Amino acid sequence: MAIAIIGGTGFLQFDSGSRMTVRDIETPYGWAEALTTIVDDRHVVFMPRHGQHYRTPPHRINFRANIDALRRLGCEWVVATNAVGSLNPDMKPGDFVLPDQFLDFTKGRPSTFYDGGNEGVRFVDMTTPYCPMLQALINERMEVRGETAHLAGAYACTEGPRFETPAEIRMLKTLGADLVGMTGVPEVVLAREAGMCYASVCIVTNWAAGIADKPLTSDEVYDMMAARGPALQAALLEVVSRIDVEAGCNNCRAEEPKEAE
Repeated sequence: MAIAIIGGTGFLQFDSGSRMTVRDIETPYGWAEALTTIVDDRHVVFMPRHGQHYRTPPHRINFRANIDALRRLGCEWVVATNAVGSLNPDMKPGDFVLPDQFLDFTKGRPSTFYDGGNEGVRFVDMTTPYCPMLQALINERMEVRGETAHLAGAYACTEGPRFETPAEIRMLKTLGADLVGMTGVPEVVLAREAGMCYASVCIVTNWAAGIADKPLTSDEVYDMMAARGPALQAALLEVVSRIDVEAGCNNCRAEEPKEAE
């Protein structure tokens, strides 16, 4: 049984203190790359979502290959990192947020393992998309470290790679979104289909378009991630060490894990 860390924008390395082994994993959906290591005698898989050299934009990420590769490596617990813009005045740049709901505004991404055929038609419950047990542990470690972490929030996922317009941000805010990003969906959905306990740690890097008092740039995202990355790294090491890998989870594992053809 392994624990996975999915690194998003600005979080391309995971310093486990141990040797990292690069793995290329073949799946029915394509190849995925990951690094394996040991943390406190636990097998940990680090997967840079955009690739080790940060060359894959949000709309080109092969989410199905990534999640299926983690499944094949025995991962049942997944902590993802996401850089996000904020629509909520209480969630300021530099804050950490653990979203508990999402809104899907992606357009052209394969979003399920259940494409019919021998699998037939299956409907997956997403009432509680993110693992409450994993969220609680992450929040606890953040609080112990004196970090500002919000234990709820609605994450709106857009297609990217462009930033949203102010009109789109006004729409998302009206619909209840607190955060906006480009990579949280369908990753969370696929993890649920694969029977994984999945939680996201969002790092607020900027105010969203129309809320910010200036045009958005990629540099402010990278700069904030560089500033907050060490705190995130330290918290994740503690989370990995404290996950109860033997614990059952009625929320996330009600579905039978999907075996890829």
